[in-house]
Amino acid sequence: MTQIKERYQNPTIDETVRLRLYFYNSNMFSDVYEIKEVNIFRIPQNADPSLIGSRVLVQTIPGNQVVNDGTGRYYVDVFTEDGVYVIGRYTDVWTVNYVNDNLGTSEVANLWQIYPNLWYSTPVPVVYDFNFIFRPSQLRKGSKQYLIIQVTPNVPKGTDLQRYYENLAIIGNVLVSIEQRCGVCIPQEQDLRMIACKQPVQFSEKMFGYYYLDTDCMDVGIYDIWFQLDIGDNNYVSPRFQLQIYA
Repeated sequence: MTQIKERYQNPTIDETVRLRLYFYNSNMFSDVYEIKEVNIFRIPQNADPSLIGSRVLVQTIPGNQVVNDGTGRYYVDVFTEDGVYVIGRYTDVWTVNYVNDNLGTSEVANLWQIYPNLWYSTPVPVVYDFNFIFRPSQLRKGSKQYLIIQVTPNVPKGTDLQRYYENLAIIGNVLVSIEQRCGVCIPQEQDLRMIACKQPVQFSEKMFGYYYLDTDCMDVGIYDIWFQLDIGDNNYVSPRFQLQIYA
């Protein structure tokens, strides 16, 4: 099964790109009345994306193929078939009916890009490491929000090698593990202390991963949190950081 990439994960030709759109009403996730269609347009080089006349229609996705992935959360999967899609800029334009048919439709446009294949030659394999940081490290119990994980390559700065490793971080899978600290615990209790075990981030944006954490089900205390980046045959595991849940 091929990896599904987010719009900000540097998709290439012959890959599946997941184009998401979120809707809020009074700062709350809310479903819209109807999504009529999603049109994918190519934006010619040097053209202004805001000029409708400069866009070239590539694909139309009917509304019944749009996936409702939860209240106010929608996405479509687009396969960037060679010959239909080319390297360059694109915009996905969603035709949305927010409330009912009487109020007409609105268009919501978002940009994304198809990149060339990531080729790089080197006399040694992928040997450099990656650094992990995350925030926030303290949350009040009852909070429901995203943890932000940033992955950066530990390579010489300002080099082609740095740019190559940054792209590896962009397309890699980031996994999250969270375990409650309890001092000296007997091994049989470990499963009870695991809040998350190699859970994928819900959303990726360049070298950032976002993991939604609901602290309602967590006790007040200190937790170990660590991350894993999977790239090809390599698995990079971060040190254990501390996450505090306080009353």
